[in-house]
Amino acid sequence: MSVEEAVRRHTLLARDGDEQLLGARLLGRRKPGQWISAVLVLLVVAGIVKSLVTNPRYHWDVVGAFFLRPSILDGLVLTLWLTAAVLVSSYLLGIVLAVMRLSTNPVLSSVSAVYIWFFRSVPPLLQLLFWFQMASLYPQISLGIPFLKPFVTIETAHLFSGLLAAFVGLTFDIAAFAAEIIRGGLVSVEAGQTEAAKALGLSKARIFWRIVLPQAMPAIIPASGNLLIGLLKGTSIVSVIAVQDLLYSVQLIYAQNYLVIPLLLVATIWYLILVTVLSTIQFFVERYYARGKGARTGFWRLWRGQLPLVPRSRPRRDVEVI
Repeated sequence: MSVEEAVRRHTLLARDGDEQLLGARLLGRRKPGQWISAVLVLLVVAGIVKSLVTNPRYHWDVVGAFFLRPSILDGLVLTLWLTAAVLVSSYLLGIVLAVMRLSTNPVLSSVSAVYIWFFRSVPPLLQLLFWFQMASLYPQISLGIPFLKPFVTIETAHLFSGLLAAFVGLTFDIAAFAAEIIRGGLVSVEAGQTEAAKALGLSKARIFWRIVLPQAMPAIIPASGNLLIGLLKGTSIVSVIAVQDLLYSVQLIYAQNYLVIPLLLVATIWYLILVTVLSTIQFFVERYYARGKGARTGFWRLWRGQLPLVPRSRPRRDVEVI
């Protein structure tokens, strides 16, 4: 077969009407079931919105009146402070537990495994109640060598207030989950990276901070963001031990005026705002650690991807008629 004949056989020859076909408007396949389901869902959403707007029992005027009350804002500040303090403390403890879990020392690895198993198994509310009752279990806490005279003895009767019990209980609980998140991120880094760094003569600390940790962060950040959001909402359980967080502040007010639903809406709206802010921060942190991987997505594009009803720009037509 000659070269000219091979080229002629593998070349698409233009025919009459091809230009008209290429210029025709593309129509999607008709999907009546999709339209019917969309209409039904929109009717349900419209009914929910109508009930929220027109039902006078929501008392939206009361919601607006109490939304920025000082007592509510004080509870909000305590919620934010408790979330930040628990997050920092639990991740410091979680790093230690993750290193112990990955250690070749069987004692350290076993102690870390038992800690993680125990605190992940016991509900956080139960842990808070135990810590709150610590004074009845241990009237005194002594520091020293077992079977010898203690160095320091602390009376626990006035030590474990509700706030301290909430801080300690949530820290120990979140540290178990943080340790697993950090361990998973560290394990995801290939061992060859560490071996290559050792071959270059880098110290262990420098290998961890400059090579292992930056590569582990893309795996750690998303799970940590979810853990932070769960922690923010989970702080509401401290209201059972009379810690005046956002929810407990609301409860104190509606115990006096009996406007339960409007004040619960105040707490709900504040939690929605806080979670939205944290989700936005998480997005930018994830994008920072994903730089250099060619998978960066703009915030506006990601937001439109979550809400397909938002109109998008028309795709560019790359078909050209020759």
